[in-house]
Amino acid sequence: MKYLDRTLRTPQENLAGDEALLDWCEEGPGDEILRFWEPRQHFVVLGYSNRTRTEVNLDSCKTLDIPVLRRCSGGGTVLQGPGCLNYALILRIHGDLPLANIAEANAFIMNRNRNALNTLLDGKVLIQGHTDLTLQGLKFSGNSQRRKRHYLLCHGSFLLNLDLALVERVLQMPSKQPEYRRHRAHKDFLTNLNLPADGIKEAMKRVWSADAALEKIPKSRVEQFVQDRYATNEWNFKF
Repeated sequence: MKYLDRTLRTPQENLAGDEALLDWCEEGPGDEILRFWEPRQHFVVLGYSNRTRTEVNLDSCKTLDIPVLRRCSGGGTVLQGPGCLNYALILRIHGDLPLANIAEANAFIMNRNRNALNTLLDGKVLIQGHTDLTLQGLKFSGNSQRRKRHYLLCHGSFLLNLDLALVERVLQMPSKQPEYRRHRAHKDFLTNLNLPADGIKEAMKRVWSADAALEKIPKSRVEQFVQDRYATNEWNFKF
């Protein structure tokens, strides 16, 4: 597996980057990839089918000048920003398990990610709600998937020191919740790990055997995805 530690210039480019890598591998076939990136500004990201006004406090986002964007994968709505470490895995789908269907792939990937974090957190990390990683019942990582015929994208975030009070201001109570959340407010449901990003990157690289750097990325495809989707209201406010 190759690894890529690269944060692109804008939030739109970073979201497009994950999708561009998926398509690039699908057309390849290429190497499997583990990518890391760290946001430099705050922005809201909707899951592909989320309804904007249901999930986002648009008035607060406008007042605070926080962009509202949409990703290509499912899952819930999140606030991104300084204090988040994002990863993306591009994995080859084989005919047999564990990547042959969504549920088995989620279980396989989350177990590996949990193992990586447990090397830093004394084995205290749990998987809850299918694709959340938690510490003492508090969520620090959410994850989602998009699948093509030959490859899948699984990406997510680790909360390191995100402004959780800001999450409360810009996100509504989610319309869909895992049972373990028990209707807790964002500030009572989320937690920061307060760990250095480099340590998590190295742990993830070890469990995924990502030991060779990816030397190039599909820049023109990233730019096209930004132009066609991620920088447009038609995409970001489609629901």
